[in-house]
Amino acid sequence: MMAGTDSERWGSRLIGAVALAFLVMVSVHVWGKEILNQKVNEVVESHYLTRISNSKAQPGRFGHEHVWPEMKFGWKIVVGTMIGFLGAAFGSVGGVGGGGIFVPMLTLIIGFDQKSSTAMSKCMIMGGAGGTVFYNLRQRHPTLELPVIDYDLALLFQPMLVLGISIGVTFNVIFAEWMITVLLIIIFLVMSTKAFLKGVETWKKETVAKKEVAQRLQSNGIANEEVEPRPLPERPTDGSRAEETKDSKRSKIPVAAGVTLYESVSLYRGRRVIASKGEASTNWRVHQLVFYCAGGIVAGIVGGLLGLGGGFILGPLFLEMGIPPQVSSATATFAMAFSSSLSVVEYYLLKRFPVPYAIYFCFVAIIAALVGQHVVTKVIAVLGRASLIIFVLAATIFVSAISLGGVGIARMVDKIEHKDHLGFESLCIY
Repeated sequence: MMAGTDSERWGSRLIGAVALAFLVMVSVHVWGKEILNQKVNEVVESHYLTRISNSKAQPGRFGHEHVWPEMKFGWKIVVGTMIGFLGAAFGSVGGVGGGGIFVPMLTLIIGFDQKSSTAMSKCMIMGGAGGTVFYNLRQRHPTLELPVIDYDLALLFQPMLVLGISIGVTFNVIFAEWMITVLLIIIFLVMSTKAFLKGVETWKKETVAKKEVAQRLQSNGIANEEVEPRPLPERPTDGSRAEETKDSKRSKIPVAAGVTLYESVSLYRGRRVIASKGEASTNWRVHQLVFYCAGGIVAGIVGGLLGLGGGFILGPLFLEMGIPPQVSSATATFAMAFSSSLSVVEYYLLKRFPVPYAIYFCFVAIIAALVGQHVVTKVIAVLGRASLIIFVLAATIFVSAISLGGVGIARMVDKIEHKDHLGFESLCIY
């Protein structure tokens, strides 16, 4: 019976891995074809921050000259490394990537221009996400015999995330910078507040659970000191999964919408389940699936519009779905690993960042992600407080709102003083 369970589990992993690998290959093909069709001509990245003092673009012209500081040892590289390390560590733990900290650091401290800072930020997000995924491959679900990464959940959101990034890039071209700044502040403050409230709620549940366990142990004559705290258990499960059906028909609609539609229909009909929620089956409603898919698109749009990882939206959204904090962070980071890697490939083909700097900061992000994951895993094991991940998530989003919003407001004031254009931009010039 145990062998059968193991074989089914490994079979599910294999199916998920194959499906995700196919999705990545198709996505790379689509993105690469789009780049070639445009003949590598003025593809607009998702970004909005700039370092005005270093910008050498001439007024009234649509050109842009990159500002790449020389890579040498000094206080800038030291301070930037420290901030980047902390941003990557907290970003990997919260499942948000850390782009809200990377972009201001690269712009204000290291001295990159806006476009290069965004591209470099994506390199750091990719490194941190890759290191986090590598670490989480060995981790297990906090209460169930499942991987900590929910591949079905990632398959539901990943196509919409990639689609949303393309939409966000287009919006970045059209929207004025003050509009992007206002949207950023509003979205991030709302998401950080919701994440904080969710953390407080989870903390209270953990406290009640710990007290109940302590009372039972005292009634049995067992000392509290002899018992290690454990994470708050989720909903019960019988471990069963419905059979998955195979569909040999090829979808004739876009790949992203097709994959998500297939996953949504499978969830609705019960052929697939989000096992990390701790339920054998969930009665999914149509409006729920539509809302979650729309959340994936919004996450991609925010990532494409602001040059950040989609985890700023996916993390709180997963928590609202009832996903445990560990699984929420790991799955959001897993999804970001694909979207950020696609962006890095595009930026590299367009020569938007200096490779030595990218390799260095990518390595810093990898080490920081591994250290952050290891430390937080140990702390949770000792304290039995998985809600710490939620608080880290809320704090990272809030700090990103302050840093990105502050720099954005400063740039907006500078534009007003110089009487620059503050309206919508034309997409046709690109």
